[in-house]
Order: sequence, then structure tokens, then C-alpha cells
Amino acid sequence: MIAQIHIEGGPTLRCESGSNLLRAALCEGLGFPYECNSGGCGNCQFELLEGEMTDLWEAAPGLPPRARAAGRRLGCQTQVVGDCRIRVRLKPEFVAVKAAALRTARLIERKALTHDMAEYSFMREGAADFLPGQYAMLRLPGVTGDRAYSMSNLPNPEGRWSFIVKRTPNGHGSAVLAEGLREGDQVGLDGPYGLAYLRPEAPRDLICIGGGSGLSPLKSIITAAVRHPALATRRIHLFYGGRTPADICTDQILDEDVALRERVEVVPAISDGLPSNAPWAGERGFIHEVLQRWLGAARDAREYEYYFCGPPPMTDAVQRLLMLERRVPATQLHFDRFL
Repeated sequence: MIAQIHIEGGPTLRCESGSNLLRAALCEGLGFPYECNSGGCGNCQFELLEGEMTDLWEAAPGLPPRARAAGRRLGCQTQVVGDCRIRVRLKPEFVAVKAAALRTARLIERKALTHDMAEYSFMREGAADFLPGQYAMLRLPGVTGDRAYSMSNLPNPEGRWSFIVKRTPNGHGSAVLAEGLREGDQVGLDGPYGLAYLRPEAPRDLICIGGGSGLSPLKSIITAAVRHPALATRRIHLFYGGRTPADICTDQILDEDVALRERVEVVPAISDGLPSNAPWAGERGFIHEVLQRWLGAARDAREYEYYFCGPPPMTDAVQRLLMLERRVPATQLHFDRFL
């Protein structure tokens, strides 16, 4: 059954009943606002004016109870049932730059990076056509709801999609990846999505900031940056934080790629209060604090292009530091906010 979604003051979206509203709109080239695609950020809110839609996750944190009571919904957590009329402000910057598609992929490799983090590689039919820094939605067996994970590799014609994922306490998706899947097992892979991709046309040096599995899109970005002719003279900085030295794997990442080792300036940091005489030569403190010290009084923060990914408290702290304290224009900040 084909449903018609009438967008007030805009076009009519035609999609199959049962489709996810946000993804259907993006696939049709509409600039439906979004960010995380997983119910956490609230950027894909819309107002349901007429008709019915099914909520996939009623308790999604991106939609406050007051907004829900006022008739608002999240596009990423809404399933189309039939004809509807909605109100949403479409924006050209959200029009997909790469067409997303849902296909079956099979696990071909699991490579440990730390005690609780690994890089998982899947093969999917067709080229892996995405921009460095984007993410995909994985549909994992036995897991309710899709999971958003950023690609860690480069686009390639072979169809290889790689993701760095950290095992999280009570994390059902990461547990299935770590323990439930075997090489050859199949998952659904829907992508690409995301707006925090590399901008090689930006005339500034690059600063990448990450924590935990936020390293995944940053690895893709810096790997692409060191190979892009337009960025040949740009300096590339990677700030990466973990709780303890055992959580830091940047040396392993750089050792796999001579170009990264030669070009990328890494500033690793640990946040746990280890004794001052403990064997650690890097920085100490939360990664946004380390960045703040590095920028100091002598550097103009507005002279850099920023890419960051990590836990919500980290991304919020980095955003506050750069926008509110250092007055960096929002157009120079690139990140996708996840749960």
C-alpha cells in the first residue's frame, strides 16, 4: 500500500506503508532535519496534523513529554501507516548527499583494538559509497531497533563497511556484535546517513576530537584527509581521550597507515586520576579540557575546522567550549549527536 504524506506548504511524500518516515523522506531527496537517526537528539521533530502513525519508541529521549502531548513526533521513530498531513520545516542542508539503501551485509572480520573495543568489517553488495565521517544503521539479530554506527574506513568499490564499536554496559547492540555474531553471519545495513563528513574545501587546518568509539568516524576522516590533494598542506590534529591508558589505541591506528603516522599530530589523554608517578606520558583530564589548554591564549580557535564524536557529555562540552567560549562559527563544527 502506498501512503501519501502531505507536508504543509511543501511537497507530498509517497512511500510504502510501514516505512520509516525520516528515511523515506531522505531517500526521496527531501531535506527533513535530523542528526542521530536513533531517537536521541530530537532534531527530526515534526507535528502530526491529520492521520495516524506508529511510534517505534515512545520513550525516546529526544522528544520531551510536553512536545509529545502537543502532537509532535520524531521522524526517525515513526512508522507510516497511511495517508497523513504533517508540519515540518524542510531545509536544503539536510538533503542527502549520498543515497541510502538497506541491504544485507555479512561479517567478515572482527579486530580487537582495546579490552572493550573492536573494529567490525562487513561486506555488502555494491560499492561502499559514503563520505568519510558518515554513519549507517545496523539491524542486528535479536536487537529491537536499529543501531547507528559510524564508518571507520574509506569509501571503496568492494563494498566493505567497517565500524569501531565499544562494548557498553547493558548495551544490547554492542553485546551482539562482540559475542553474538560469527564471521559469515548476516545483518541489515542501512546507509549512509549523517552530516559530520569531511569538508576538503574548507580553508583551515583540521582538529578532530573523540572519545571511546567516537574514534570511528575520525579514523575515516583523517585517513581521507591525508590523501586528499586539497588538504596536502593542512595540519591535522587528533585529540583522543579515554579513562585509562588501556583505553587508548591511537598508536595502533597510526601504525597501520604510514600516511597517518607522517601527517597526523595526536594528543592522547586519560581522565582517571592516576598517581602522578604512574607510567603515562600523555595529557591528563577530559579531552575538552585538554583541547582548551592546547588552544590557550595564543591560538585563535576560529582558524580550525572541527570534527568531533563521542559520548553526549563530551560532545556537549566541546560544543560549549568552541561556540560559547571561543566564538567559533557553527559552520566550522561538524558532529552527529548520538545516545
